[in-house]
Amino acid sequence: MASKSIPKSIPQSIERIALIGFGEAGGILGEDFAAAGFEVRFTDILLRREPARQGMLEKARKAGVEAHESLADAVRNAEIVISAVTCSAAEEAARQAARALTSDQIYLDINSVSPEKKRAIAAAIGDSGASFVEAAVMAPFPPQRLKVPMLLGGTIAGEAAQLLRSIGLNATAVSERVGVASAIKMCGSIVIKGLEALAVESLFAARRYGAEEEVLKSLAATFPEMGWHTDLPDYLVSRVAQHGRRRASEMREVAETLKDANLDPMMALATAERQDWLVDAMAAKHISYRPAPDFSWRNLADTVADQRSGDSGSIRSEAEGAASDSRIDTRIDK
Repeated sequence: MASKSIPKSIPQSIERIALIGFGEAGGILGEDFAAAGFEVRFTDILLRREPARQGMLEKARKAGVEAHESLADAVRNAEIVISAVTCSAAEEAARQAARALTSDQIYLDINSVSPEKKRAIAAAIGDSGASFVEAAVMAPFPPQRLKVPMLLGGTIAGEAAQLLRSIGLNATAVSERVGVASAIKMCGSIVIKGLEALAVESLFAARRYGAEEEVLKSLAATFPEMGWHTDLPDYLVSRVAQHGRRRASEMREVAETLKDANLDPMMALATAERQDWLVDAMAAKHISYRPAPDFSWRNLADTVADQRSGDSGSIRSEAEGAASDSRIDTRIDK
């Protein structure tokens, strides 16, 4: 069996880190890496858009991270470049980065995209001579931050895992083939994000009929270890309320994954639709999600309830103590 060829230009240590994208994931990575003493630079499309630019610059200042409008300036001399953009922007970000990367850099793509898209990204980066590593992030960045589990794939996944662990990341190599790590993430999302969508659909309907306590009692009896009578319903609904749009986009990547495997993505597309639905329903009621320990799915369900359903005595009125509750912020983010 022939041994794999490992480029001699793989960095042995990391001092400089570049981020493409400075949203939730990029912001956490940037802040924590800077706090650990690394030189961190980033670029983000919002740096070219007002008024978002000012907020982005202030966020960077607080994090101790250097902002660059130019992608080439951001990635120059960085041992590792981390792509943390939206699903739809991941491939274009790689194509742009490839024009600036050199053979002694590692390009780590942490975006939640299909295995085929990861392979397309790898091919784009390959043209630059840089080493490509895919990462599947297996949990939300908060609260674990740098310790969130990451599965790596690619020809240098093993070496990259050691390097990433040395800078504080929780990285594990799973395959030398690009796409396997992403397949693990995508297939798991069918269950995880599907459960969130099921919770929204089931519990919001039950609430409108005044049947939620019996529904939760039944679920708790069937799945006693899951927490249906404690904090699980609030957690599942809050994830959709906070990140539903992004999660819907990720589920459409899951749908592409299933199509590539010759499976009809019925559940994946339905999950995306329900995740989008809650975000749209909240926007229609001028509600923006604010993380809070006392978040209540019941209050959110009441607030987004359709008033046209009020004709039936068996369905709850949307005005039942909802909009004024402090656990729901009715302001829209600007």
